Amino acid sequence: MNRTLEHILPRVQKPARYTGGEYGAVVKDRRQVDIRYALCFPDTYEIGMSNLGLRILYGVMNAMDGVWCERVFAPWGDMEAELRREGVLLYGLESGDAIADFDLIGFSLGYEMAYSNVLNMLDLAGLPVRSADRPGPGPIVVAGGTCAFNPEPLAPFVDLFALGEGEDVSVEIIELCRRAKEEGWSKPEFLAAAARIPGVYVPALYQVDYAPDGTVAAITPREGAPRTVAKRIVQDFDSSYFPVQTIVPSTEIVHDRVMLELFRGCIRGCRFCQAGYAYRPVRARDPERLIRQGIEACRRSGYQEMTLSSLSTSDYRPLERLCDGLLDWCEPNRVSLSLPSLRADNFSMGLMERLQHVRKSGLTFAPEAGTQRLRDAINKNVTEEEILRSCRTAFSGGWSSVKLYFMLGLPTETDEDVLGIADLAEKVFQAWKETTPNPRRGVTITVSTACFVPKPHTAFQWEPQVSMEEYQRRVKLLRDHMRGRSIKYNWHDPETSFLEAVFSRGDRRLAGVLETAWRAGARLDAWTEYFDFGRWMDAFAACGLDPAFYAGRPRDPAELLPWSVTSAGVSTPFLLRERERAYQAVITPDCRKRCTGCGADKLYPGGKCDA
Repeated sequence: MNRTLEHILPRVQKPARYTGGEYGAVVKDRRQVDIRYALCFPDTYEIGMSNLGLRILYGVMNAMDGVWCERVFAPWGDMEAELRREGVLLYGLESGDAIADFDLIGFSLGYEMAYSNVLNMLDLAGLPVRSADRPGPGPIVVAGGTCAFNPEPLAPFVDLFALGEGEDVSVEIIELCRRAKEEGWSKPEFLAAAARIPGVYVPALYQVDYAPDGTVAAITPREGAPRTVAKRIVQDFDSSYFPVQTIVPSTEIVHDRVMLELFRGCIRGCRFCQAGYAYRPVRARDPERLIRQGIEACRRSGYQEMTLSSLSTSDYRPLERLCDGLLDWCEPNRVSLSLPSLRADNFSMGLMERLQHVRKSGLTFAPEAGTQRLRDAINKNVTEEEILRSCRTAFSGGWSSVKLYFMLGLPTETDEDVLGIADLAEKVFQAWKETTPNPRRGVTITVSTACFVPKPHTAFQWEPQVSMEEYQRRVKLLRDHMRGRSIKYNWHDPETSFLEAVFSRGDRRLAGVLETAWRAGARLDAWTEYFDFGRWMDAFAACGLDPAFYAGRPRDPAELLPWSVTSAGVSTPFLLRERERAYQAVITPDCRKRCTGCGADKLYPGGKCDA
């Protein structure tokens, strides 16, 4: 650590965020390295180090000969002020070297409200924020993650986007970068070659034209760039890299435990869920392999907690066998096992008996909607009786805390659907009274609602978001009908959901808004301490754009969408069929009952769907 940092760190909160040196971090000899990669997470250390995808990519890239991947996180406001005051450029945690001298700078994009951090981190690195102002030589800026499925709001700032799962495509980008360095390519030459890598989108190679009404009129590829860029997936997920040797943080993080990824994808097909579509087809890991990986990861890290990770953990076929195998080791070694992402329709007594071996934290279910009609419209594929039966099972097993998650503003939602949330919460309370063996202990039923955000590459990508005023009216309606001291109601603020919808479905013109807001002080917008809605509205006004045009406007199916160049592997005709079935409140059975014909298997004929 240099002396300037030693001088700075005593003056900031949580200095361990910025020191590196954790157990398991990879430090290499600079003389043996020819490619350096800054793996950037545009949020704080506690959030980024809780991200399994970041740990996977870190391990994959550092396993390559001659490649050194280092971690970089967004500094908190106090550290940013110190860096700017002392003239210290943003650096990699492993080496302390300025990332402006690296070959590649990669951002993981999982949340639209982190976009201002991307610009801020580039600026802290001493780099121009716009790609056109970085002619090279210098680092190539890469971005990936679920938000990359609509790359347009960040297109002027990022050199290339990697769509889909990053394990394979990241290696290919690095190898191309190595060749470009050896042969002395220019930046345009490198980008033109990168565009030929499957799954890579180079925004500079596409011209976007707009119609008089503000919609996208045409997207024209240039210099041989593909008309459609399809996502990448790991074909052999079962044997793909898993970080059994992982970094042990030296300060507290949000999810400080071993995370076992059971499978990717989801069999359910909820019509609002971008991840459920983006990670198709379903691919699972063998339970015996998972048992070995979980035990080895705990042994190497010293963690005393393990969690099973996926979009819907209880849909993993051999879940009970996996739990038994892990608990045979976890119990005598005093390691707890947690199972998030449980569904209310398959929360069985057998699973409950296994969960009783670990500490009884609160259980969480996500009915998403308060009435059966609306649950069918969003294809949740869960009934009220299944929800209540699961709650009764939990209460009879000794649980006294249940969290229920819902959305307000879903397509076709009515006031009756809103009030159905309160009715369902009351029925859950009655289920507790009927089944609990010790009613004097009390119960806590927490109802949480968030505002629906339409996402690209889902069946609801054409739907409008309700206005902030309408969302608040529905919140008040629900709040006024919540009864009982045992039922608590929390709701998400509408301002961040509104901006999330704007950038989720936005086009390249939003880049000006983003840069204007950032220059006015926007950063760390996912944190209430820093978020300033008025600053964002001022930026829209300065750029002459109406945010409601992006968030609150229904899209005609014939409209050319800003993200039309990217493909998640799910066909547009399938999404349109799902949208129509939503308006009819007709469910589509999950993939295990019948192939839905989404198209993911056709796009990846070599991929094995484990649905």
